[in-house]
Amino acid sequence: MTFKIYDKFLTFTLITFSISFVGLVVYVFSNNTAYAQQPSNLHSYQNNTSNPNTLFVTGTANTRVKPDKVMLTIGVETNNKTADAALVANSKIMNKVIDALKTAGVKENETSTSSLSIFPNYNYSRPSDTVGKITGFTVSNLIQIQSMNIRNVSRWIDMAVAAGANTVNSVDFTLSDKRLDETKNSLIKQAIDNARTKADIATSVLGLKVVGVKSVNLNEFEIQPPPNPLAKESVVASASIANRSTPVISGEQQVNTNVGIVFSIR
Repeated sequence: MTFKIYDKFLTFTLITFSISFVGLVVYVFSNNTAYAQQPSNLHSYQNNTSNPNTLFVTGTANTRVKPDKVMLTIGVETNNKTADAALVANSKIMNKVIDALKTAGVKENETSTSSLSIFPNYNYSRPSDTVGKITGFTVSNLIQIQSMNIRNVSRWIDMAVAAGANTVNSVDFTLSDKRLDETKNSLIKQAIDNARTKADIATSVLGLKVVGVKSVNLNEFEIQPPPNPLAKESVVASASIANRSTPVISGEQQVNTNVGIVFSIR
């Protein structure tokens, strides 16, 4: 604190002071403006003193949610000397795979073609070859399943492979729009409560009081997907056990959000 003394009066100039406690830093300026923020994000608010009698707080919230939707990509890859022969063979097997999946309960509106490709295979056996000799063709046909029936994923994989599928490109578990909206709404409420708690703590320590809200900023949600759902250890363990389904684990997804709130204080 700095004191300046003149002839017949005494002027007190409050420079700044700061109070730190666990997870929160509060800056108070001479015009009764306070900023509460995580230390790593502080600089953008330190010099903003244009709004008197305000307190800026960031509220956070997170949760772990069980996925309720799956995206599974299964395919068939065939090779033959001609493109036509490779395509005919591929189509024959793929039709069997699709029929097997329908028998397993996959609905028609849950499947779609993900990709279809035909490409030549080259032989560069001689060092002098600059252009390889075409030895055959490969046809790859991938279909994608999007379904809310995540409990049948193991069965679908097993039946597709038994029908001739030889490619499983991905198994992705996600949140449906409905589940994600419900989660977001819940987290917004939690983040606002978290911000208000921080504001009450800060103003109580400073001898101030929250009297209103100036503005609220809702930030983007962050979704962290679960690890690879195919558990390597489980696959190895089940390999020696006959008639066991392929182990597929959906895991949980973490959803994070934060809100920035400017409170009115006095």
